[in-house]
Amino acid sequence: MMASLLTEEENYVRLALLLKGVSPRAVRLYFDRELPPTDLHSTLNTNKKTLSDLKCQRVLNQAQWNLLFPTNGVPDSTTFDVTLMICLIRNLTSVTQPINGFNSLPPSVETTPQADLARIKWYRNILAHHDSNKMATADFDAAWSNISDVSVTYVLMIIK
Repeated sequence: MMASLLTEEENYVRLALLLKGVSPRAVRLYFDRELPPTDLHSTLNTNKKTLSDLKCQRVLNQAQWNLLFPTNGVPDSTTFDVTLMICLIRNLTSVTQPINGFNSLPPSVETTPQADLARIKWYRNILAHHDSNKMATADFDAAWSNISDVSVTYVLMIIK
């Protein structure tokens, strides 16, 4: 018999599933609109100097570089994680940054797609650097409210 999860553990698991399962699809939908799959290979090659500079600055790591410039085949956004897609959107498109940039949690009144990406990135980073598998209910409620609406909106766009 398996022991039931504590509420704080369930909060963590639910947010992790949202951020690792649903949210990447939402980001990918936006990414593929900004950097269409049919043009991705040529766009990356055209911007190789910019990407190389990001690698030298350690914004991109070797594993990400290998996804962008695979030795066999062409790059495919389905292999990119949220961090890489948002990095490419920030550096290879002309999208407007959220009011506080992509590295801060946008105010709730800011409802642009770019602010939504920043929200996903913000909470994904919190989860990635979280030191336990628990999350207080108040923190979970705030995160869930910020992320679930964004993710559901984009996923519904995929279905339509």
